[in-house]
Amino acid sequence: MSAPGSAPLKVGAVIITMGNRPDELRALLDSVAKQDGDRVEVVVVGNGSPVPEVPEGVRTIELPENLGIPGGRNVGIEAFGPSGRDVDILLFLDDDGLLAGHDTAELCRTAFAEDPRLGIVSFRIADPDTGVTQRRHVPRLRASDPMRSSRVTTFLGGANAVRTQVFAEVGGLPDEFFYAHEETDLAWRALDAGWMIDYRSDMVLYHPTTAPSRHAVYHRMVARNRVWLARRNLPALLVPVYLGVWMLLTLLRRPSRPALKAWFGGFREGWSTACGPRKPMKWRTVWRLTRLGRPPVI
Repeated sequence: MSAPGSAPLKVGAVIITMGNRPDELRALLDSVAKQDGDRVEVVVVGNGSPVPEVPEGVRTIELPENLGIPGGRNVGIEAFGPSGRDVDILLFLDDDGLLAGHDTAELCRTAFAEDPRLGIVSFRIADPDTGVTQRRHVPRLRASDPMRSSRVTTFLGGANAVRTQVFAEVGGLPDEFFYAHEETDLAWRALDAGWMIDYRSDMVLYHPTTAPSRHAVYHRMVARNRVWLARRNLPALLVPVYLGVWMLLTLLRRPSRPALKAWFGGFREGWSTACGPRKPMKWRTVWRLTRLGRPPVI
């Protein structure tokens, strides 16, 4: 936190890319460069692919293999020193997104400076053509009004800001997840350590409207990682309740037969494979999640 009269909080940005959206990446980088206040230092990680041409001053890292979303972002974090300590705040932005305003970095600096327990900020994602925010992009159960900012219990992976002290205290994203639910894993660990998470409707990332199921591995990864998330973070009594609720919700959504087959395959995989270290959250954290409107059974 910056005291009055002290230097503003330092902001960096991590962007991972598969190298297949060079025009969108360049537009995003331009939107970051236009941010008010001190310069935002940017690291672009080529996740198993070359990085397209970027403006001067943007650092690049090219990984020999695709480490997945959390693995790629963790490499970006470490590019700012251990746990990102060379900066105070890191923005994580999808490479086909675009910061809507010039004041996002300054809004982040103010938010984190004014609230020393604020650990993570989730931005609002809006379609660039319609301005519409999809319900699934509002990280709370009561999502009908995307223009309402609030405390929340998770955040959006490709449109957020994290205080780097959080990484130093609770660790980075779970590499083994590869894709899906890695944000909630970090969010639960941060909340358990006493940090808070805000959804801010005034911090906007433009992003084309898409369906998450466009990814071929979506259903398997979602199910596997849901099991891993519970096994890693929930008190033993809540694990079967949480997973039972999500199985019921999945069936109620009536997915196609291939999707359901992939989901159950991932569910079995989640039980039969290593999920990483287990550190169940405290019961007071369960109560905090409940008071915030999302008990860890849904």
